[in-house]
Amino acid sequence: MTNDPYAALGVKKTATDDEIKKAYRKIARSSHPDLNPDDKTAEARFKAASIAYDLLKDPETRARFDRGEIDASGAERQERKFYRDYAEAPGNPYRSHRADEFPDVSDIFAEFLRQKGQTGGARAGQGFRAGGTDLRYTLEVPFLDAVRGGTTRITLPDGSTLEVTIPEGTADGQTLRLRGKGAPGIGGGPPGDAYVTLTLRPHPLFRREGNDILLTLPITIDEAVLGAKVEVPTIGGTVSLTIPAGASSGRILRLRGRGAKPASGAPGDQLVELRIVAPPKADEALAEFLRDWRKTHAYNPRKGMTP
Repeated sequence: MTNDPYAALGVKKTATDDEIKKAYRKIARSSHPDLNPDDKTAEARFKAASIAYDLLKDPETRARFDRGEIDASGAERQERKFYRDYAEAPGNPYRSHRADEFPDVSDIFAEFLRQKGQTGGARAGQGFRAGGTDLRYTLEVPFLDAVRGGTTRITLPDGSTLEVTIPEGTADGQTLRLRGKGAPGIGGGPPGDAYVTLTLRPHPLFRREGNDILLTLPITIDEAVLGAKVEVPTIGGTVSLTIPAGASSGRILRLRGRGAKPASGAPGDQLVELRIVAPPKADEALAEFLRDWRKTHAYNPRKGMTP
């Protein structure tokens, strides 16, 4: 795996957040293990891109990486432990001095006893113990799985899988916290957490605005003029919708409570936008009728539209 997350995504270090997101999605669409079950190269490319995107999509972690505070996996870089760094530190009583300012030996002995007292006792025999690092992932889920809720699996960089429960009403960009699913602790310390940011795969019919679900519904000329009852898809199944007589394209009908359900509060609505669609080929009878109708019922819906 490359140590440069920018190289893993094929972007420059000056890339914008949108450019980074587009680069990751392009790799995810072409190299996801589910789409390339026997391609180890594609799998490795997907894993590297996932780790890189998890790091760079967060402005704070991206800035920390750019400053060299964390590495490409998001782990903290170890502080330098060179002898000269410690020896010359202002707080070190044993640091080098000029001959005329060398500390008194009694001061050195007193400092030694003070430090021994701070680190002695019951703690002296204990090893190092620390909690595990938090891990971050990005998971693309189908639109309906997000609004309805469900479970899915995410492939981790080491090849293992992690089951993720998607709450009902999950929105695009929402981050789930999986306690104890991060990196293992050190010396018996607790494991870190896993943070999974969800992106919604676009749906061919539905769109989402807040908790409302939007749908564009094609209707025929006669349904628009005469009114009708038609079957309409919703995220919860098909329902019957009444189209009022004289409906125009662009009119929005509301199905209350048929939208996404948030973690708390009432669900949104489904908004159905009507769009009148002419038949692919008008027969002569319809054309003749409309010509006669135009002679006696002509009107101009664009009247008054002057710049």
